[in-house]
Amino acid sequence: MTKPFEPRNPRKPRPEATQRVQVLFSPANVWRVGFVVVAVVVVVYLIRFVLTDAGSLIVVVVMAWFLSLAMEPAVGRLARHMRRGAAAVLVMIGIALLTAVFLFLFGNLFVEQAALLVRALPEVVTGAIEWINARFGTRYDISTILSSINLTPQQAATYAQDLLGGVLGLLGTITAAVFNAFALLLLTFYFSADGPRLRRWLAQLLPGRIQQVFLTVWDVSLVKTGGYVSARLILAAINGTTSAVVFLLIGLPSWLALAVWTGMVAQLVPTIGTYIAIALPTVVGLVSPQPWIGLAALAWGILYQQVENLTLEPRISGRAVNMHPGVAFAGVLLGAQLFGAVGALLAVPVLAMLLSLVDTFVSRKEMMPVMPDVPEAYLDEDGEEPATEPEPRTDQARAAPKDGGPRPAP
Repeated sequence: MTKPFEPRNPRKPRPEATQRVQVLFSPANVWRVGFVVVAVVVVVYLIRFVLTDAGSLIVVVVMAWFLSLAMEPAVGRLARHMRRGAAAVLVMIGIALLTAVFLFLFGNLFVEQAALLVRALPEVVTGAIEWINARFGTRYDISTILSSINLTPQQAATYAQDLLGGVLGLLGTITAAVFNAFALLLLTFYFSADGPRLRRWLAQLLPGRIQQVFLTVWDVSLVKTGGYVSARLILAAINGTTSAVVFLLIGLPSWLALAVWTGMVAQLVPTIGTYIAIALPTVVGLVSPQPWIGLAALAWGILYQQVENLTLEPRISGRAVNMHPGVAFAGVLLGAQLFGAVGALLAVPVLAMLLSLVDTFVSRKEMMPVMPDVPEAYLDEDGEEPATEPEPRTDQARAAPKDGGPRPAP
C-alpha cells in the first residue's frame, strides 16, 4: 500500500508577526505636546470669553459694521467729490443733526407717551376684552384668561411694573452708556472711512485662491446688505412720519409713541410688517372713548402697506436682496430669543447678508416639467385639449400577464 508523498523537511507555519509601538519621549516631542495642550486651553478660554464677557463688545462691533453698510450708499456718492473720510464724517453729522432735532422737538413727549402707554396696557387689555364681550356676546374675564395661562393678577401687575421699570431703565442706560456710544460711533466711522483699505488689508492675509472669494463676499455684502439696511431705515422713517401725522389728525392717544412703534416694527418684517405693527394702535383706538379711531388706524395701516408695496419699496429696495416675509419673521423671533432686542434688530441684516451670499455662490437649476406642454395646434377653440378616444392596442403593445402565463391569442 503506497503512502502519500511527504517532504523530508516540512516547513513549520511562521508565527504571526507582532506589531510594536515605540513612544519616544524626546525633548522635542514633549515641548510639541505641551504647546498643543496650551493652545487648546487658550482657544477654549478665548471662546468662553467671547461668548460671555466680550458679548457686549461683539454686539457693538456688529452694529457698527451694519451701520457702516447702511451709510455706504450716501458715503459712496459723496466720496466721488471729496475724500472718503470727509464723506463719512459729513454723513454722520447729518444723521446726528436729524436725531438731535427729533429729540429736541419730541424727546420729552415721546418718553412721557411711552411711559403712559406702558402703564395703560392693563387697561387696554381689559377694555379690549369688554369690547369683545359686547360685540360677540361672549363672557371672557381677565381673571379667567390669566388663570388659564397660570398667571395671577398679582403676577401680571408685577410683570407690568417690571416692564415699565425695564423701559425706563433702558432709557437711562442708553443715556448713561457714553463709552458704548462713543465706541459705536468710532467703529462706524472707521468701517465707513477705511472700508476699501480694510478690505485690501484683509485680502492680503489670505492665500491667492481664497482672495477672489473673499473679495466677492465683501462686495456682495456691501452692495446687497448695505442697500437692504439703508432701504429699511428710509422706509421706517417714511412710515413713522406719515403714521405720526395721521395718528395726530385722528386724535389717537399716545400718537407719537405708537407712530415710532409702527415705523420700527413694520420694517422688521418686509411686505406684511405694517399689518403686524398696526395691531397695537388699532387696539388702543378701539378701547378709547371713540372706537372709530381704532378703525381709522387700521384702515390707514392697510392703505399705507399697499402704497408701500406698489410704489415705495420697488423704487427704494430695487438693488437690495429679496427676502421672504416668513424668513424675516422667523429670523426676528430667533434673534430675539438668542440675544434679546439687539438680536431682533440685527437678525434681518444678517439674514440679508446670508441670502445675498447664497444667491451669489449657489446656482439655481431649472425645474423639469411634470407633464409636457401641449402644442397650440392640438388645442380646440376654447383653448383646451380635446378629448381623444384611446387608440386600439397593437400586437406589439400586448404584454404578457404578470403571473407569467401565455400571451393572449391575437
